Amino acid sequence: MRRVIRKVFRNKVFDRKVVLITGGCAGIGRALAVRFAQGGARLVLLDLDQAALDSLAQHLADHHNAETLALRCDVADAQAVRAAVALAVERFGGIDVLVNNAAIAQRSPFAETDLAVFERVMAVNFFGALHCTQAALTSIQARRGQIVVLSSLSGFAPMLYQSAYNASKHALHGLFDTLRLELADSGVNVMLVCPGFTATDLRKHALVGDGSVTPSPLPLLGKVYSPQDTAEAIYRGAVRRKRLLVLSNVNWGAQLLARLAPRLFERVLVPRLSGLKPS
Repeated sequence: MRRVIRKVFRNKVFDRKVVLITGGCAGIGRALAVRFAQGGARLVLLDLDQAALDSLAQHLADHHNAETLALRCDVADAQAVRAAVALAVERFGGIDVLVNNAAIAQRSPFAETDLAVFERVMAVNFFGALHCTQAALTSIQARRGQIVVLSSLSGFAPMLYQSAYNASKHALHGLFDTLRLELADSGVNVMLVCPGFTATDLRKHALVGDGSVTPSPLPLLGKVYSPQDTAEAIYRGAVRRKRLLVLSNVNWGAQLLARLAPRLFERVLVPRLSGLKPS
């Protein structure tokens, strides 16, 4: 009986709520759009590919009867983000949940990485989340909603040859851990999510040192999650309004090892987590 009650509750929490998802066309973002649509949410999807956005919006309408506003928007552009959020508020009356999912990856040695690559990665991964949160915060506060931030296991464990990406994820923790404290009495929840390796195209489109896209992304080692599994875990975490959700093959023991014996952690686990086979 309790299991049935929990299932019904989980399916009703976001009914008619307005959920804005950045990077909503593919991977975890797309899977989250489908999952929230299944929960009855009205969706605002931001991405760069208008054709893909329109196709997904039609799919959500046809298969899940979901109301969807699909907007082409570069989250690195603060003005474009403000305009998109204003359209969402005008269409649906407000925003209940913001999912900061949009991100780009990077793989190249620090010494061989142009400054422009660092700037682009930070512009999307960090400032994109900042822009969206600033634009939507007033509405989220009014609705006592929540902010979900897609970080990474690199938020607490370093990844070789991903200095720009790692820096952007560490910055997210600094920003949103602070924001959570500032919003403690507002009724707004802030949940940081650290997914494990997930089968998306993010690594296939990673930037290399000169700003071009990597020609041969390294394979992932160990357990790889599907976008649907990751999205389901995030959805359940949002239902429970969790503060931190770690979904990774870096378990608590590995995290403890990273803090208490960092040299051992770096020698044994970091190469594997970075997609490199042990030498």
